Amino acid sequence: MSFRLEMLQVARVAPKVLGDASALVANFLRGQLTAEGAFIDRAGRADLYYTVFGIEGMLALQQTWPKEQTVGWLRGFGAGETLDFVHVCCLARCWAALKHQGIGEDTAAGIAERLEAYAATEGGYHVGKGREWGSAYGCLLAAAAYEDLKLPLPRLVALQQCMERLRTNDGAWNNERHLPLGTAPATAAAISLYRRMGWPVPQECVAWLLQCFLPEGGCRAFPAAPMPDLLSTAVALHGLNGAGFDLRPLQESCLDYIDSLWSNEGGFHGNWTDHALDCEYTYYGLLALGHLA
Repeated sequence: MSFRLEMLQVARVAPKVLGDASALVANFLRGQLTAEGAFIDRAGRADLYYTVFGIEGMLALQQTWPKEQTVGWLRGFGAGETLDFVHVCCLARCWAALKHQGIGEDTAAGIAERLEAYAATEGGYHVGKGREWGSAYGCLLAAAAYEDLKLPLPRLVALQQCMERLRTNDGAWNNERHLPLGTAPATAAAISLYRRMGWPVPQECVAWLLQCFLPEGGCRAFPAAPMPDLLSTAVALHGLNGAGFDLRPLQESCLDYIDSLWSNEGGFHGNWTDHALDCEYTYYGLLALGHLA
């Protein structure tokens, strides 16, 4: 099962927790959809990044929308010639979510060529060009994008070497080689990548991730962070589950935390100080709830 389908399968369980509120979430996501078939960012503009989460959220809730309009909008990006690395990966993800409707082999190959422009010289992938070493985020996005394109991921050995260099002494991963401390998103990304590639997952990362959770619920980006956030919570739960950890001890407190981020408008806030709503954090809400259901 691909990165995308694995997360989607979990998010589809969220309605067991949401109950009747699932309709509110669906209505919120539908309200983020533009007439051209895209989903909006926080400034109200159509954006590929947010369209990924909008599409996946709608699929998780088994909702329909005029997908042919979304296909037409995506075609306007071609093979991603004008896009940065993150948005190229988003383009691949959108096409995969739509079961490659309207994308040909030439377009897929063009997207892959665009990805290779962000290959680091010593191994891995980075969101910036011309880097010596990749980042955990870049490696995960590239691996997922190649999977979405149904193309083999090149230079697996160099990718693994990059990820090993991103490990920290305390059993976690950081996103950049020069950072001495690990983060929950980078560690969760590494666990997912290692599992997909068939590499052994070091079990000390489980103990490190658990340090990021507060007794009252929620996961912080790193143990000393001032407060938890929804992104870290969702991906940490995903990583822990993937590493074989039983999530039941975290269930009640994390459900309380996620409930504190819920809005009656149907979306989820990113943290306690975040007053906006968007497709991204709403999807992370669904992912987290799916793991806790």
